[in-house]
Amino acid sequence: MSWDCGLKHMFSVSPALQPGSMCILHDKEDLSRLEMVQRLAKDGYRFLQNHSKGPERTCEPQSGEAVRVYLRERGHVVLVLQRVSSEQPALSASARGGGREEEDSDSVVSDRYMVVSGTPEKVLEHLLYGLALDEDQGTTQGKESDTLADDFLLTYPVFMSTSDLCQALLGHYCTKHYRGKEDRKEALERKQKVLHLVSQWMCLCKDFLREDENVKLFMKTLCRYVLDDLYEHPALETDVRELQKLYHLHRRHIAEEYSPQRKSKALSHQVSLKENGLQSRGTKRESKEVLCHLYITMDSYLSMKAHAGVLAQDLLHTVAERMDVPEEELILVAVTYPGERLLLQPQDRVFSESSQQVGRLHICRKDPGEVLYPFTDNSELQQRTARMFGLNTWDVAVALTNFDWNIFDTIHEQELVYFTFGRHASSNHTVALELLLQRCNEVQLWVMTEVLLCPTLCKRVQIIKKFIKIAAHCKAQRNLSCFFAIIMGLNAAAVSRLSQTWEKIPGKFKKLFSELETVTDPSLNHKAYRDSFKKMKAPKIPFLPLLLKDITFIHEGNKTFHDNLVNFEKLHMIADTVRLIRQCQTDHMGNGIIQKSSPEVRSYIDYLHIIDSQQTLFDLSHRLEPRGI
Repeated sequence: MSWDCGLKHMFSVSPALQPGSMCILHDKEDLSRLEMVQRLAKDGYRFLQNHSKGPERTCEPQSGEAVRVYLRERGHVVLVLQRVSSEQPALSASARGGGREEEDSDSVVSDRYMVVSGTPEKVLEHLLYGLALDEDQGTTQGKESDTLADDFLLTYPVFMSTSDLCQALLGHYCTKHYRGKEDRKEALERKQKVLHLVSQWMCLCKDFLREDENVKLFMKTLCRYVLDDLYEHPALETDVRELQKLYHLHRRHIAEEYSPQRKSKALSHQVSLKENGLQSRGTKRESKEVLCHLYITMDSYLSMKAHAGVLAQDLLHTVAERMDVPEEELILVAVTYPGERLLLQPQDRVFSESSQQVGRLHICRKDPGEVLYPFTDNSELQQRTARMFGLNTWDVAVALTNFDWNIFDTIHEQELVYFTFGRHASSNHTVALELLLQRCNEVQLWVMTEVLLCPTLCKRVQIIKKFIKIAAHCKAQRNLSCFFAIIMGLNAAAVSRLSQTWEKIPGKFKKLFSELETVTDPSLNHKAYRDSFKKMKAPKIPFLPLLLKDITFIHEGNKTFHDNLVNFEKLHMIADTVRLIRQCQTDHMGNGIIQKSSPEVRSYIDYLHIIDSQQTLFDLSHRLEPRGI
């Protein structure tokens, strides 16, 4: 079927747009025409160019040019789409129901409209219109609509709050579209698409939004609406079961709460969420863990992983065991940023609700004359360094990888979006990400600490050889985070300047270290690392600072908004980058990264003792090998 006539009158067209041509839609009726064109293109119809000599002919795009469609409402552009054409094999006559077996030799040109920019509401509306239901899954359009949905759900915090998204989805489910009278089939399809998108959202976010008050109220309200619609649309039974399964809602509990009179009340309550200030974008996960720094001396601390609700007495007990000191002789003091010193009682919580330490924590000895009496030497560190020589390097790498993986596996892709676009305003939403970044930094300092606390040259040579082997093992275990940290620790100025020590390193270790350094080479945008990491099977742990650098480059190099419209092309690039987290966490082939580790090694690696003062580290370095010697 050809649409030679009439199509040219649907849109007002301008040839001025470069590249390609521009179609301007002025009102909602024009959008319905666009949707009709999309629907016809989806069904395989061909659109013939108008061969009449008239002004419209100049607007036809030349080969390779793009057509952009602009939707205007009240004189303002609210959505910009770009037409993309692709060729697909034509269906055989028998597939079309014609009864003939031979296939057509021609291919069908399929036109699709990709989102370039738009208001959040219009982007969501376009997304829902093109969303593929079960019968369309696996098709080209189905895959593209799933990608658009994934892009939207990963990046929506950039341009709208969770509360706004809940309101918009509820509005699309409840409100009929403007395209005249909506028949029963269209209404069912519209509702199913909203429910499909909500299911995709819940699956994508896992526990990331599970405790968000906006999401809780939204899910309960939506389930009530679906239950109310079951009489008219029995096909929604499957959808409501899926929603209840995803959000652990019980149908009987919802039915008891539900009454038709409360429908409008629930909707108004949903709309008022924003006004009431319930705009939390994240979740309060009681089980979340943090890295706790307990300063043993003024410039060194014991790093340990703890729950956010840990008490002062728990930390004192752990330190007493590690340092072989009676617990009753120790106290925990928090030094706040203004300089105030706070003596923590045994039942005091160490972390605030936002997972921030109450201050810099110091382990001190009790003294009748003065409350604050910190340890003044690094004798405990010297003992720990001696223990390091007796540990197997593969076991150490396993323990390091297990520690990192337990953190990395909890990172959600959205954490990278929050970190890039609003680090200070959304620290509650980047806990796992910042935890792994902090761990990477700590491993680097730990390597420096261990080397510089070795008093003799032969021991320093031995410990450096161990770290080179541990780095190689971490790479073999697909832990590039720890691999980078160890190499950077050995390349740090305070360690690399120890020329006498490095001269004594055997040739084969120098060669291995040189090969490992090549992977960390930053030239050509870290090509060596990217090529090596790409070849590794998942699951694997990437070097997150480089991934964040890539996202920041996209963010800084592209505007988020164009004329008050969300630049969705930029958000697609960001979503495509953060999806690497999901790919690295997925284990399709059963290549598990976790291995059984030695309890002795684990107790050592889980409680690293670190000197974090660069001045102290350099002082140790110069003490070992003074200048001019």
